[in-house]
Amino acid sequence: MTDNFENRPWGAFYVLVDESNTKVKRLVVNPGQRLSLQSHVHRDEHWVVVAGEGEVTLDDSLRTIRYGDHVFVGRGTKHRVRCTGTVPLQIIEIQTGDSFAESDITRYQDDYNRADSIL
Repeated sequence: MTDNFENRPWGAFYVLVDESNTKVKRLVVNPGQRLSLQSHVHRDEHWVVVAGEGEVTLDDSLRTIRYGDHVFVGRGTKHRVRCTGTVPLQIIEIQTGDSFAESDITRYQDDYNRADSIL
């Protein structure tokens, strides 16, 4: 199902569930890559690491993550994840909140110079 898959400069994501009250994605972050430093107004994210290893930034804290770890990203929290291993970091992301639109992203820093970044 190509409608449920999107390439990103850091890897890709797959939409597993898309309902009015939740969205579930599988994020695949390639080795050495990271997502933008971002926050959301309308959703919380719950992450479960299902493969690989990496680092997650939550506001001003940095933490190592690996298989089996859980991370809660509350609304308004500046966050990013980076793959530090040699195999892709895979995360199951469960979104809850008022809106799950991709436009609910405020970027503060972005390695790929995407236009909506706040630099």
